[in-house]
Amino acid sequence: MRELILASASPRRRELLAAAGFSFKICNANVIENEDPDGDPQKAVADNARAKALAVAQKNPNAVVLGADTTVAVGKRVLNKPADMNEAVKMLKELSGKTHTVYTGFCIVCGQRKLLREEIVACNVTFKQIDDATIARYFERVNPLDKAGAYGIQESRELIIESYDEPLSNIIGLPIEIVKEILEEELQK
Repeated sequence: MRELILASASPRRRELLAAAGFSFKICNANVIENEDPDGDPQKAVADNARAKALAVAQKNPNAVVLGADTTVAVGKRVLNKPADMNEAVKMLKELSGKTHTVYTGFCIVCGQRKLLREEIVACNVTFKQIDDATIARYFERVNPLDKAGAYGIQESRELIIESYDEPLSNIIGLPIEIVKEILEEELQK
């Protein structure tokens, strides 16, 4: 069985992969990510996931490497990770009462076998109408600074989320149901 490497520092991706029963090593890719707020979110997550996976696979040619990236798009605007709490508040106000799309791109690479599998998964999320007091309460429970769109659906979602599409894992940061099927197949080769 081949070694699996997660090319991401995301604690959420690590948790999803571990919960799915995989043993893996973590190797941060240290690539410059496409975070254009006016760019195509699908292209950005695909490019970022591929860049992460290829950078780590180059140093680990026998391993199966998983790279992933997630972003939030409301209308034509991309909401990446907020720079500070003020920007986080602005993001939640922008999402309030609206439906937005969460895109996660993933790329699975094995340098030795020239394997390259990529996919983008999109889910719609609808926010409740929220006020400043709700945002403050939410931020007392959740650190928004390491999350695209300044929120994490896996934490205190009852405060801010009205509804969402499945798979929930995609909104968290990795569509594990899809990734698991591909990895189980590829790790055996």
